[in-house]
Amino acid sequence: MRDGMHGLAQSFGNLLVEAFHYLALFAIGGITAWASVMAFLGMLDKGQVEVDDILLLFIYLELGAMVGIYFKTNHMPVRFLIYVAITALTRLLISDVSHHNGPGLGVVYVSGAILLLAMAILVVRFASSRFPSVQASPRTADAEES
Repeated sequence: MRDGMHGLAQSFGNLLVEAFHYLALFAIGGITAWASVMAFLGMLDKGQVEVDDILLLFIYLELGAMVGIYFKTNHMPVRFLIYVAITALTRLLISDVSHHNGPGLGVVYVSGAILLLAMAILVVRFASSRFPSVQASPRTADAEES
């Protein structure tokens, strides 16, 4: 009887965790979509689009892709987080140079951070191809490669 109750409690706990998990994913996906629409409407209202606005839309696109891939595969690709970070740093770099009209030492630091993140992607891709954590089905492998 004890094992049956333990199994029931574990099943119910797993159900609650999965329900929260999917609710949070829907919330993140919805908020990302809403934020991207609001940013786009802000650009239309401004009457002009700058490069950092376009990069902001790419950040939203990458966040949405992360949520979609997680729904399909139940795995969070770390590479996408690094891509978001690279895009955010690129946006910062372009905004800083265009608004302050003078490259300083900050440009070197941000460029170095972008290079470091690009090398991190290389290491993650090499490690995941050389030492896979799970055997991926063909559909999962296709989703992780994009």
